[in-house]
Amino acid sequence: MVKSSSLFVAVVIFFLASASVASASQPSVYHVTDYGARADPKTDSTSALSDAWRKACSDPRPSVVYVPHGRFHVRNLGFEGPCRSKDILVRIDGTLVAPSDYSVIGNAKNWILFHDVDGVRISGGILDGQGTGLWSCKLDGRKDCPTGAMNLHIANSKNVEIDGLTSVNSQKFHIAVTGSQNVNLRDITVTASGTSPNTDGIHIEKSTLVSVLNSTISTGDDCISMGPGARNVWIERVACGPGHGISIGSLGWKLQEPGVQNVTVKRVHFTETTNGLRIKTWARRSLGFVRNVLFHHVVFDGVKNPILIDQNYCPGGRNCPRQASGIKVSDIRYKSIRGTSQSKVAVRFECSKANPCAGITMHDVKLTYVGGGRGEEATATCANARGTSSGFVMPVVRYL
Repeated sequence: MVKSSSLFVAVVIFFLASASVASASQPSVYHVTDYGARADPKTDSTSALSDAWRKACSDPRPSVVYVPHGRFHVRNLGFEGPCRSKDILVRIDGTLVAPSDYSVIGNAKNWILFHDVDGVRISGGILDGQGTGLWSCKLDGRKDCPTGAMNLHIANSKNVEIDGLTSVNSQKFHIAVTGSQNVNLRDITVTASGTSPNTDGIHIEKSTLVSVLNSTISTGDDCISMGPGARNVWIERVACGPGHGISIGSLGWKLQEPGVQNVTVKRVHFTETTNGLRIKTWARRSLGFVRNVLFHHVVFDGVKNPILIDQNYCPGGRNCPRQASGIKVSDIRYKSIRGTSQSKVAVRFECSKANPCAGITMHDVKLTYVGGGRGEEATATCANARGTSSGFVMPVVRYL
């Protein structure tokens, strides 16, 4: 008990130190157990967390919503803004646990949602989505499976920080950032089976000024995915695997679609992932684009498709559009990249016939094929792509 109290005091002191200098008021602390939350499987703590949030949101002073150690079972949680204060810390020392019956939240899109908030920090804790049952439903090919809920969704918000959070076994995406600006994620851990369907680690869409730093992601889909309207994204020091790599897309399903631009991916390590650095677009008409992307200081360890631009994306190969992708891909830079490929074709540029990729540059790239016999080197394929290579580049890319 003394240890728990000391940790709680430390949390409050830290929050005080990081709060706005302009505010001299002490933070209000809303302890969820004061509102009826209990760390036992028989207690539904949903209302307790909602009540603590409403109190904090209506308080003009800096405030703390505190979840202590223990496993707290909750259903769908919606933390709605706008709030009176722009200094709210949600500190989680315990674990929030979703219902084991996936149908309870499976059709709700979100398990935990922060909507229209400004100046919120989410720190620590574990989100356990208990998604294994829904994965089995989908993998069995059943038609009555719900779509699934995302563990954490930041929507239409700004100035949000998420640090030290662990997301486990989400039904669908683990963390999504949509319609938001200035959202910073660091020291994030995502854990799910390599066969878990549609469980992207972090998804970013229609958002700007988003960073993902110092994070480890193991999942069954993209470690990080960027959808339409992702702009000014910075990803650095991320370990990915298992998973489908870091992807821009899929894009181009709709004709009117915002583009993706100004993306930096640095110091990322991929281990035995399906893909590494991927851009994927549907082969159909669209006014979208991908431009100004930098992939820098990347290491691949046994990755199936290390570098891939696929403008004929059609997972499963059924009902494919089979048109020419309207997405214009340009100014894509690959610098200081090393590693091993499980496939002989380590670099694959399959660009649109209607809109060939332009401005691809490769500098100091060395990829080795580990699946063949002695002396068998990695190769590259290139269709409808214009670019240049400099420094040592292996495999050799033959541009248009």
